[in-house]
Amino acid sequence: MRELSRRNLLAATTVVGATTAFSAAASTVQLGNPDRPPEGAVNVSNPQALTEPGPQNRILADQIPAAGNPPATDVNGMPMFWSSFNLAHKRIQDGGWARQVTQSDFQISEDVSGVNMRLGPGGVRELHWHQQAEWAVMVDGKCRVTVLDAEGRPAVRDVTAGDLWYFPAGLPHSLQGLGPSGAEFVLVFDNGRASEYNTLLLSDWMIHTPPEVLAENFNLPVSAFQNMSLDARWIYQGAEPPPLAEVQRQVASPLGEPELEFVFSTSKMAPTKQTRSGSVKIVDTRNFPVSTTIAAGIVTIKPGGLRELHWHPNADEWQYWVQGTGRMTVFNTGPAAVTMDFHAGDIGYVKKGLGHYIQNTGSTDIIMVETFKDKQFAEVTLSQWLANSPRQMVAETLKMDPRLIEQISKSRPDVVPG
Repeated sequence: MRELSRRNLLAATTVVGATTAFSAAASTVQLGNPDRPPEGAVNVSNPQALTEPGPQNRILADQIPAAGNPPATDVNGMPMFWSSFNLAHKRIQDGGWARQVTQSDFQISEDVSGVNMRLGPGGVRELHWHQQAEWAVMVDGKCRVTVLDAEGRPAVRDVTAGDLWYFPAGLPHSLQGLGPSGAEFVLVFDNGRASEYNTLLLSDWMIHTPPEVLAENFNLPVSAFQNMSLDARWIYQGAEPPPLAEVQRQVASPLGEPELEFVFSTSKMAPTKQTRSGSVKIVDTRNFPVSTTIAAGIVTIKPGGLRELHWHPNADEWQYWVQGTGRMTVFNTGPAAVTMDFHAGDIGYVKKGLGHYIQNTGSTDIIMVETFKDKQFAEVTLSQWLANSPRQMVAETLKMDPRLIEQISKSRPDVVPG
């Protein structure tokens, strides 16, 4: 039997769960990449070649089993597209903590970097600004955000789990955990090299400016600045803030509030796409105009569901896995196809234009955030492309019955039954 047929048989039986008719399946099913030399466990004649007698981290290996035992259709390799906040070191201060994954830690992530931050009740991420835009999604609790736009107009808002915010590059802002549990959120910067630990802090600038210059700038006596700390505040424990309405009155400007809203509530929007297997909520400049450099999709995949085969033509995809367990396969030229497993707190990255799909392999819903360094979300699905291509051409290419191709939907469900 040809090596390709043996490999194709395993791919087919993995997909459909078939265990019948070895010779029939081998002669009729042609799935998988025609890789040379042959790859995959199906090609191993001596089972001892598959064992791992050497030292290994079983806990990590069990979290990403597809890496050690890839599907038969995987072939060649590609840059690692899996990482995790669970591997990142926490920087902890009185009031909260943060951990980050930048391109220094995750080489493939060129366009964006990510930060996972926690602010306890009253915890403050001090007044600061960035050279990059900041997009964020709340994952737990309640947070107060403040921002000043380039026209000198302030805004103060309270956000809860599922809400987003976006601060354009250079706009000063602050964050504070509220209520009994504080806040946890994930930040996305539109630059893979951006670091949360390298921001422009109010406390840093003030302490590195001569007191007489500060006095002249603010029209205050020099003594007003004598108690400033020599240490940057970054994250600190603050007092419980006044009610939102009171703070909004305090900061109110005669110039009014910004024209564009800096926060967005995903809980108040209907799904952009929804099926019985899941949903996608798309948030970009079409419904969140201020977010000009980051577009996002909030994806829910129910157990057994499949985020259909697709790719994004306009930008790399940076994923944050909020909950659930899934498996993603990425396809590239070569050919190359690599599969990895993902869990809550993990990060995925797919380069622009590369085909991929996600399977829910667990017993609970996957909730995942897809972000893109672009003003709008864009996607091409494999099923929609084939359904809207000349039927004879598709049939000749795939050696399929044209009547089967007619059954492929011309709509784009995004999440389909597994």
